[in-house]
Amino acid sequence: MNRRTLFIAAGAVAVLQIGFLASMIAGRASILRNGQEVLLSVQPVDPRDLLRGDYVTIGYNISSVPTKLFAERPQDERNGRDRTVFVRLKPGEDGIWEAVAARYDEKPEPAPADGELDIGGVATSSWYDEATLINVSYGIERFYVPEGEGRAIEGNLRERAFTMKVAVASDGAAQIKSLHDGETMLYAEPLY
Repeated sequence: MNRRTLFIAAGAVAVLQIGFLASMIAGRASILRNGQEVLLSVQPVDPRDLLRGDYVTIGYNISSVPTKLFAERPQDERNGRDRTVFVRLKPGEDGIWEAVAARYDEKPEPAPADGELDIGGVATSSWYDEATLINVSYGIERFYVPEGEGRAIEGNLRERAFTMKVAVASDGAAQIKSLHDGETMLYAEPLY
């Protein structure tokens, strides 16, 4: 290969990489801008070590879904573990969205009832006869915080109620929008 061909190939690779990164950022921004907002209550995951680096690991009121909400029991070799799950959410009287139904599926059902939406996740636990809850990960379990501020959030999570505003796209994909301590917004995610 001559230098000109090598230079053109390197330029093409750089353009592809930039395009890929730009599409990831644009997709995230699209969900934040156009997704339906839901408010979820935040729960500490590990009271001994929530802070790992510059992020806090958290759970939500919808992270453990009762098996009675599932339309049917999975019939596969993993008993539902690592399968896509869609959880139907509806706002409660206090404004916190709650799980009202769930199903194992690869895509959301079209148009849930007014005031409801489907959020997509992956089952992280298996369904056994004695199981009463299925753990679901939605990809929003890490919240990045400014350096040095995680310890305060870690301590406060165990003392009082925090909520997270989450944007959910029509395909069930979710992105964190903002963290709230009561009525006070602590952090908001920028669009870019």
